[in-house]
Amino acid sequence: MKIETTVDSKTFVDGLVDEMQQLFAQLGDQEALESESQGQVEVVTLLKLALQSELEASDIAAYWLPTTPEIEAKTILAEQCADEIKHYNLIAARLEEMGEDISNFDPVAEGYSPLFQYLRGLRSTIERIAAGPFACEAVAEVRNAQFIEFCHSVGDTKTAKLYEDIVHPEEIHHYRAGRRFLEKYATTPEIQAKVVNAMRSSLAIADELQSLTAKATGLHAIPVS
Repeated sequence: MKIETTVDSKTFVDGLVDEMQQLFAQLGDQEALESESQGQVEVVTLLKLALQSELEASDIAAYWLPTTPEIEAKTILAEQCADEIKHYNLIAARLEEMGEDISNFDPVAEGYSPLFQYLRGLRSTIERIAAGPFACEAVAEVRNAQFIEFCHSVGDTKTAKLYEDIVHPEEIHHYRAGRRFLEKYATTPEIQAKVVNAMRSSLAIADELQSLTAKATGLHAIPVS
């Protein structure tokens, strides 16, 4: 999507959603899981990877909060921060029920992900919402749907229910809140260009989509220090 003249913000965001959906439609039934886990598609491995994702999502929202002046955006980020750390604790409890000792497990022991580092560098509120609640939670929606289906396929209905009842709906809520914010404030060509770049950059870096990065039009590798 090339932004040259002002597009109605609702139409603009609808176009971004279509772009993401076209990208996600290229994924196989478990491709997001396979890409994220480097082929180790098993419940415990994926839950441990989810711990890192949930912790990073909570941490980035908390990091942004003090330097996000708009109350509406602060509310979105504060809610996401609380929900993601709640998900972290629920997933950790599920792993313990499955016999995993995670008392000394540090999901960021090897450092925060390239996506987190990219998000940390964003300065404007519109870019933060576009990259975080909008783009990252759209990816999470796809990943979670695949994970729920996988859990059912291997007979792990308890983990599937955790995601179906709590994690998945709340992350869809974050995405929708981000979408509404963009529909309200992405009103000029300059702002829209920032939104497009932030969204595409997040998608290009996301672990769940690495298998598509080389194939997807408009996506590009982001150097992260």
